[in-house]
Amino acid sequence: MITKRIKLSLMLALACLTLLSFTACAGQKTEIQRELVEVTRGDIAFSVTGDGNLSLPRHRKLTFDTSGEITEINVDEGDRVTTGQVLAGLDTTSLKRGIRTAELAVTKKELAVTKNELAITTAEIELDLTEDVIATAEIDLEQAKDDLRKITYPYTYATFFFDVPEALVAIRDAEREVKEAQESLEVGLSSEQFWEIWHQLRKAKDNLVDARERLSRGTGVDVFEQQLLAVKDFWTLRAAELAVEKAESALTQAKNKRVKANLALAKAKNDLNSAKNDLDSAKNDLDKARDELEKAVIVAPFDGLIAKADARPGDSLSAMDYSTEIIVEIIDPSHMELKAEVDEIDIPQVKPGQKAIITLDALPDVQLEGKVTFISPLSREEAGVILYEVEVGFNVPQGLALKAGMSATVDIVIDQRSNILLVPSRAITQDGSGNTVVRVMVDEEIQERPVVTGISDIYQTEIVSGLSEGEVVVVERKVKPE
Repeated sequence: MITKRIKLSLMLALACLTLLSFTACAGQKTEIQRELVEVTRGDIAFSVTGDGNLSLPRHRKLTFDTSGEITEINVDEGDRVTTGQVLAGLDTTSLKRGIRTAELAVTKKELAVTKNELAITTAEIELDLTEDVIATAEIDLEQAKDDLRKITYPYTYATFFFDVPEALVAIRDAEREVKEAQESLEVGLSSEQFWEIWHQLRKAKDNLVDARERLSRGTGVDVFEQQLLAVKDFWTLRAAELAVEKAESALTQAKNKRVKANLALAKAKNDLNSAKNDLDSAKNDLDKARDELEKAVIVAPFDGLIAKADARPGDSLSAMDYSTEIIVEIIDPSHMELKAEVDEIDIPQVKPGQKAIITLDALPDVQLEGKVTFISPLSREEAGVILYEVEVGFNVPQGLALKAGMSATVDIVIDQRSNILLVPSRAITQDGSGNTVVRVMVDEEIQERPVVTGISDIYQTEIVSGLSEGEVVVVERKVKPE
């Protein structure tokens, strides 16, 4: 396993050895050997290398979430299971009984809510009917008042009650006085007596006229003489007054009924709110009971393989140890993860989602493809080198027996290009001015040509411009003479 830093160190060492070979390497000089290489098109990838070990990201040690006696273990080690499959369970007799009790309580509270909703509807209907009764009573009262006004206008009941009887008495007295005065004038009287009786007669007639006028005012004959014909006596007026009183009483009763209806509606709404609160509480109790039942069952959290199943039916889990007692251990061997360490020089180029090629020490002929899933923000120092952990996830091909902990190397592809011009990296050099150049064979002569390079994988380098496909470049290599 060779990291990029180690590769770079090897290249520098090789360069040093080449330089020394010219002077003092074993006391021999080196000679330059030229190799002609054609410029071709191909694919190239630039990658960063890291080393690490395989792990199983989907690996769970399952326990019960409550105490009790184990009644079922439905799997053995090596069994394949699917998501949601019941793996183990506790005795749930009392828990199921609690759920039934909670369900009955919920049903009862739902009926109470329905009952109070019906009570609200009934109260609202009653209130609407009461409003109709009030409206009718108000109309009846107004009609009774109109009837009374027709009889008494512009006089009141008090006027009729007091003025008419007094006027009738005054008329009878005045008529009696006129009659007595007229009878006295028929007998022989002295002159002095005659004038006295004559004045009494005149006064009696005036009193009679006044009394008759008072009777006219009391009965209203001076305002609506035709209507007075319908008022035959005091009781007709009294009947109209009673009709008004009856209508007022009916309106008062209707308004009192509206108050009661509003109170009934308010009570029904309060009862409904209380019933809903009770229902919510009952539902919470039911949810808790169901949660307790779920805690007594272990189900597979994902498709996988049972790696361990030590518990047996009849085992008892106390309140002290149920949370630490591992019942079943499950893994998903179809998906694994490589946790590799990458040099700090390379880590800035690594991004989540980048393609990665994994090779295994135990299976050198196998190459697996994965993707970068996580880059740790924390570093670790080893022998003065700063390293960062990179997680690479990959699917395991069917039939390939990989184990957690296996050593592996990953090449994280930073950049890759296809159908580009390529030359050996050893053909790239610099001229005296520091420009990047290659030596090209043209008509059996070597020409130096400036080029623009792209990415490189150490062995080959991309030529962006300066060369064409089919041209021949000169690669120089220093070798020891035999």
